[in-house]
Amino acid sequence: MADQHIAARAHRHSSAHPAQASPCDALVIRAQPAGSGRPCRRKKLALAATILGSSMAFIDGSVVNVALPSIQTELHASVAAIQWVVNAYLLFLGALVLVGGSLGDKLGRRTVFVAGIGLFTLASIGCGLAPGAGSLIAARAVQGIGAALLVPSSLAIIGAVFDDAERGRAIGTWAGVGSITSALGPVAGGWLVDAFSWRAIFFLNVPIACATVALALVAVPDSRQEDDGETRAHGRRIGEAPPRLDWPGAVTATAGLAGLTYGLTLASTRGFGDGWVLASILGGVLVLTGFVALEANSRNPMVPLDVFRSRDFVGANLVTLLLYFGLSGALFFLPFTLIRAEGYSATQAGAALLPVPVTIGLLSRFTGGLTGRYGARVLLSVGPMIAALGFAMFALPWMRDGYWRGLFPALAVLGLGMTITVAPLTTTVMTSVSAARTGVASGINNAVARVASLLAIAVLGIVFVWSHDAALGTRLDDLHAPRDVREAARLTQIGMAAPPTARATAAPNAAMRAEVARAQADALAAALQAVALVSAVCALAGAALAVWTIRKTSGKAAAPHTR
Repeated sequence: MADQHIAARAHRHSSAHPAQASPCDALVIRAQPAGSGRPCRRKKLALAATILGSSMAFIDGSVVNVALPSIQTELHASVAAIQWVVNAYLLFLGALVLVGGSLGDKLGRRTVFVAGIGLFTLASIGCGLAPGAGSLIAARAVQGIGAALLVPSSLAIIGAVFDDAERGRAIGTWAGVGSITSALGPVAGGWLVDAFSWRAIFFLNVPIACATVALALVAVPDSRQEDDGETRAHGRRIGEAPPRLDWPGAVTATAGLAGLTYGLTLASTRGFGDGWVLASILGGVLVLTGFVALEANSRNPMVPLDVFRSRDFVGANLVTLLLYFGLSGALFFLPFTLIRAEGYSATQAGAALLPVPVTIGLLSRFTGGLTGRYGARVLLSVGPMIAALGFAMFALPWMRDGYWRGLFPALAVLGLGMTITVAPLTTTVMTSVSAARTGVASGINNAVARVASLLAIAVLGIVFVWSHDAALGTRLDDLHAPRDVREAARLTQIGMAAPPTARATAAPNAAMRAEVARAQADALAAALQAVALVSAVCALAGAALAVWTIRKTSGKAAAPHTR
């Protein structure tokens, strides 16, 4: 169990945000073989390459959130379009990350890692040069494909380069740098937006990528599965051919998630009665059903369904899905609302999120031994309940009375809930399956966290838009605003293409413009409150599922469980 505690401890430092490291990234590293047949003489440089590469992908997923208002204003994008700026990335990363790992095993981890970096960097340049929302979304999709190649390969490289005696320290270094980038990434991204342009956050990837590729070519051996000297996570030994890649499963998963997400995003403006919405959602569900059937009958499935025979594994993934669903949605709409409704700069909005990673960093050592003492079931019940309290605090009446009185306590409580939850989540995934299936289990849990983020932005986008429109309509009714003022102020297909004060210019006088701008800010705040309450309900549901599905002894040091 010492390895489990090391993996759990390392992960706690890397999970400040769902767009960054997900619950089992450290476990993915530990599931790798204990060094490859090609020894690495420059291990520190190899570690630096993997840290730079994975951090580039993780941070790019979070700093974009603080840039969304600026992107929307410049590109005149709809709310659905800015959702897809994030979702296009998450869609391909979540659907292809498992195939990306297998591709590294087959073709060489360094080869796939460098290819992923190259693709990611070219797509970043495309994002920075994008003339419109459509081209930006397309470039973000290609970024997601690149991330799906580089992220699992970077984790596999750490596992293959370092032996058992060194791996714990390497994971700790990787996770420690991850915690710093988790904290500073949104702040630095916000500063770039304020000082230069939202395009700068994408161009910044270019020099980092050049340094990463140079380090990888110099220091990282191009290991692959047949180089590994011991049993792999999926049970094959040296000399056996790697499995065929599950391209039908990857394509089906991507198409199904795309259809479902597109329908849900479209529903925010058209409603669920629209034919395209219904067709897209139904088609997505049917394709995902086909994906399950494919995996059940495949000789080399991307997602082996037999791991779901473990009730603990199912429970851990349901908790991951619900908790990261709420966290992703809340942290997507929070910076947007702070900038649009409260007048924060992008830098201030990024800095406002600091209590979550800082709380995790400060308290992770204190909570580290709780899993072995109390068991995962207790912590996976308590942690999400505390996180639910943090979400609910976003809806309190004094939330807008100032940062230190309103927002800071809510984020600190949310960070505490995540700190308590993540370690037992990692341990439960590790102990719920046999040692031969640990790598598969961690990869699936990793993908679940990313898919949760994808679905959250689509589903909670409906909650946000509908709540905003209802609140704004009520406030404009109270003001007896003329029809043209109401149309100019309402969140419509083109969304919020300018700050509230500018959008209120259709009002006939300064007093009315001020009242309309205040009504718009209040409506945004009400929409965020609705999202936060739904997130709180999801976290509570995760706590209830943990009680129902996870065994009382799960995660305790005295009772490791394998199947």
